[in-house]
Amino acid sequence: MHQSTKTWMWGLALALPLAAQAQVNLKLDRGMTGPRAQVLVLGTVHLSELPEGFDPARLQGVIEKLAAFKPEVITIEAMTGEECDLAARHPTRYGSDYCPSTEVARKSTGLEVPAAIAEAEKLLADWPASPTPAQRRHLASHLLAANDRASAYAQWLQLPESERKAGDGLDAALVELLAQIATRRNENYMIAARLAAHLGLPRVYATDNHTGDNVRIKDEEAFGREVQAAWKAGRAGLDELEKKTAALKQTNDLLPLYRYVNEPGYQQATADVNVKATLGAKSKDGYPQMWVAGWEIRNLRMVANIRESFRERPGARVLTIVGASHKPWFDHWLGQMQGVDMVDALAVLK
Repeated sequence: MHQSTKTWMWGLALALPLAAQAQVNLKLDRGMTGPRAQVLVLGTVHLSELPEGFDPARLQGVIEKLAAFKPEVITIEAMTGEECDLAARHPTRYGSDYCPSTEVARKSTGLEVPAAIAEAEKLLADWPASPTPAQRRHLASHLLAANDRASAYAQWLQLPESERKAGDGLDAALVELLAQIATRRNENYMIAARLAAHLGLPRVYATDNHTGDNVRIKDEEAFGREVQAAWKAGRAGLDELEKKTAALKQTNDLLPLYRYVNEPGYQQATADVNVKATLGAKSKDGYPQMWVAGWEIRNLRMVANIRESFRERPGARVLTIVGASHKPWFDHWLGQMQGVDMVDALAVLK
């Protein structure tokens, strides 16, 4: 056999297993028994971008639509207390700018983050259907010490006004912290915690992760400069869409804004900037391509955290609230999970 023919045949032999592997169907849940989870990913603008004095009442239309979905699990774009504690113990690897301090709660409760997490989980495992105000205050204090502020705020909102006071582990310093949280322009508090309180849920689930996108490079300035340049070069289409976004942010009812940023066209434009334009950027060191790798790792780990939030609850109704640029990746990867049906956000927000 001629050498070139041997080479061609060898190449074909290598290609055949790959072709067969690509045809494997891993969506194997068609014949599953029991209920299927219903997962809704809500892409959100970051409310911190809105002006001072933002009135949370402008979100009421959004919250009403989400409440009609009746989620049993709500996840948010925030790091867990456990991962915050990990980052704090490894500052040279992860930095120190991802999580708020728990020092006030530690002084109030005497608990470091790991102990607070363990105690909060114990309380939640036996959480009664009709907790007393004292139980809510006690749990809220431990959630604050566990760096789970959104869940603590959800408990605080479920207290009658007359019971929103110090006691049962909440001292004056923690009551003041909860008062500050109430003013934060943050979707984790203004949407997720308020919705959880409205539905009577004991907590929300933090699912963000930055352990995989902390790219280790020598020239951080060059890295940032090249990634920013890649985004800028690919933003023409998104900039046009953002003009409408800016106008919708000014309206008294933000429901149309949320419909808009969850539309496929807007989602595709953000994906094109984040990944397509970035992968196509020229760089002798490959910095833009490294950023995309970190972006994918972050989204994968967030999706895994979301899956964990309803691991023991087959058939749960799950609402994931996340920055709009993450939504396409969440929809795609969560949709590959067994026993999971994705819910159309626009159908919920209609």
